Formats: sequence, structure tokens, C-alpha cells
Amino acid sequence: MPGLTGCGEQSRSPGERRTIRGAHEQGVAGQRGRADQSAPRIVFEQTAYDFGDVTGGKKYTGQFKFTNAGSAVLKITEVQSCCGAVVTLDRKELAPGESGTLNVEYNTGAREGPVSKQLHVGSNDGTNPRVALTINARIVRKVDCQPVRLGLLLDKENAGCPEVALTSLDQQAFSIESFQSTGQSITAEVDPSVKATKFVLRPKVDLEKLRTNSAGMIAIALTHPELDRVMIPFTTKPRFQLRPASIVLLHPTPEEPTINRISLVSNYAEDVEIESTSSEKGTMRVLSRQAMAGGYRLVVEVTPPARDETGGFTDALNIQLKNGETLSLNCYGRYPTAAK
Repeated sequence: MPGLTGCGEQSRSPGERRTIRGAHEQGVAGQRGRADQSAPRIVFEQTAYDFGDVTGGKKYTGQFKFTNAGSAVLKITEVQSCCGAVVTLDRKELAPGESGTLNVEYNTGAREGPVSKQLHVGSNDGTNPRVALTINARIVRKVDCQPVRLGLLLDKENAGCPEVALTSLDQQAFSIESFQSTGQSITAEVDPSVKATKFVLRPKVDLEKLRTNSAGMIAIALTHPELDRVMIPFTTKPRFQLRPASIVLLHPTPEEPTINRISLVSNYAEDVEIESTSSEKGTMRVLSRQAMAGGYRLVVEVTPPARDETGGFTDALNIQLKNGETLSLNCYGRYPTAAK
């Protein structure tokens, strides 16, 4: 008795199988064609928008226009924006032939030069479900600021703060409306009624306030038509410092101590004395401390805790000085990835 076949196609001759398969494929193609004809289709007028030359720290708006070129309702399911851009849609569903607008509000950063960012639009368009859109810009300076950042010292007169010069690069005159800083540790006299293309400011530093606000930002408000604010970051060299400032343990063994050598230094040749030390989570302790010129040498033991689901641990060793200051030595540990 001849053997039984598994399906009807196998029982047919090769010529018959080719004829049936061809008819089947034509039928599937016909079904796809009919499905495509009744499908939504998103079409953008342009997929890149160029803001051109822009000023840092300002807001600009642009648009991407699109149309439903299909024959079914187009539904926008997702819009992914990028850092610095806020995106809004005027409508999320479009009938065949209808058009919509994607509005982009772009807040420029401070760094000069060309910028390119991407947005993504998801829809029920089966052939193009995720469209990438690009926004381009070139950030240029309208007002030059020198210096661009301040490094201050507690043992210098006026913390060693230099003059600050603001110069209009497009020759448009402006005035200075205000001068503010973090904690008001740095001030400067300004006259909003004076208009010019260049200003030289002489900041005054309050050393007591600077000790509390050792790092921050100066904000200078302007009336320049293309720039309303200049930001100047400032930092202060601390009185006392840990080197290194933190301990990073990669692939430690749980509950197996590690030894770490740390220096505590006085940046202004002040006397320093440690009053006490304490670990926030109990994994760190000072084994020894040796006085040296302008500070201490510390030997710090870290005992990684038992591994948990986070795959790592953190702790901080707080070093209390007799002058009232507290320094924190942070520790970060990351265990090896568990084998699967």
C-alpha cells in the first residue's frame, strides 16, 4: 500500500504544486493591495527643520506639517521629543486627505556651534509606523562675556574675582537690568538706564557668604534684542579637600574588606584637626590617620555588604573637623554581573 501523505500539496505533482502556489501568492498580493488601498499613510512636507543662526539661552518655534495621504483614519500614537525641545500636536487623528501640524518649541543651550536633534512620530501607518524628524540650528554669540567662568580663592582679596566684560558682537546697544548670584555671595553695581555696546563690571565678593555658597551661578539680565541673560558659573577652591574625593569599587567581593588610602589636605595652609569619623551605613571605617604638613593621610577600610537585588552599594564616611566643617568621602560599589 502506498504511504500516506501529510498534506494535499505533497500528494500533487510538481507542476500542479507550482500552479497552486502561484495562484495562492497572487491571491495574497491582491489582499495586500486591497488592504494598502484602505490604509492610513503619513506624509510630512519636510523631515528636517533648520532654525538657522540662533542665540544660546532663548526659545524658538518651528513646525512640521503632515498629511494623511491614505484612505483610512490616521492615528498618531506617540511623539518622542528630545532634550531642549517641547513638541505639541494640533490633532492626533486625521481623516483621509486632512493635514496636521507638529509644533516644536526649541530652547537653545549655551554651547556654541551646530546642533542637531531628532524627534520621532509613531502612527498606525503600517508601512511607515515611526518617522524620524530632525531639527538643526547653529548657536552663535550675540554678546561676548569674559571670563566665561570664575575660579575664586578664599585667601585672596575679593576672592581674586576679576572684572567681567560684556561686549555686543552685533553692535546693538543694550543695558544691564540686574546682577544676581547664588546666595548673593557675589554682587555688582549696575545702572539699568545706561545703554552701551560694552560694559565692564567690578563684582564684589562676600567671603562669608562664599564659604556657604562655594559654587553656583551668576545671572546677568540684559536688554539686548537677541539675548536677555548671561550666565557665568563660579567655583571656589575649598578650604579642606579629600583626595580622591570618592572611592569606587568595581567587582568587589561581598564581606571581604578593601584598603583605601586617602589624603585630607588644607588648600590654604590652615591647621586642620579631625574630631571624629562615622560611616552612614557601617561599611566604612578609618584604620589609621597620620598627620602630615597641611593635613592627614588616612587608611580607610571598606567592607562590601552582602549582595542584594540592586547589584551594588553606596556609603559615605563623614569626617568631622574641629573647626565645625564636615567632609564626606563617598563610596560606590558595583558587583560583577551574575551569570545566567
